[in-house]
Amino acid sequence: MIEWLQNLWSFIQAIDIHQVEGWLQKYSSLGPLPGILLPLLESFFPFLPLIVFVMGNAAAYGLWLGFFLSWIGVCLGAVSVFWLARMFGGRLGDFIQKKLPGGQKFLHWIEEKGFTPLFLIFCLPFIPSSLIVIASGASKVNFGTFVISLIAGKSVMVFMMAFIGHDWQGFIQQPWRILVALFAFGLLWLAGKKLENRFQH
Repeated sequence: MIEWLQNLWSFIQAIDIHQVEGWLQKYSSLGPLPGILLPLLESFFPFLPLIVFVMGNAAAYGLWLGFFLSWIGVCLGAVSVFWLARMFGGRLGDFIQKKLPGGQKFLHWIEEKGFTPLFLIFCLPFIPSSLIVIASGASKVNFGTFVISLIAGKSVMVFMMAFIGHDWQGFIQQPWRILVALFAFGLLWLAGKKLENRFQH
């Protein structure tokens, strides 16, 4: 069993963009489904390399379609995990409070602040967002607020991954693109806040 787990971990660590692109081409008869399923699986198995899946999608399907498929997969997976956490919310909330120092404060923080912290967390690629999704499901955060922050935040994160994977040299040579990304980030934040306020009133 231990040897099998070690082999599995070695296989996961060895996954690269070219390998993912090869898988997508091999199963191209299934249409866009593989491009959605790979990012979706990462929501349930967060040790999988999401950034490699997103970049592989961008290489195989092109920037915009690759981004769109990855974004759909990431959001569907997160919503699924959220609802599973909400189904077992009571026991899960108790577990978080017992096992994680400050867990109760964190749950209250999400419930009180709503959109902004979730949006910011979902924008950042190196934060384990699966834990945030589970904590959100275990809390009393409004489902609409969660979905709005997820859709907006993940659109930023996934597009940046796809964009860098599709044309990373251009990203380095033309730093003005960073300013465009920051401007889009601000617009999404403002739009998300307005949607949250309209949803709650």
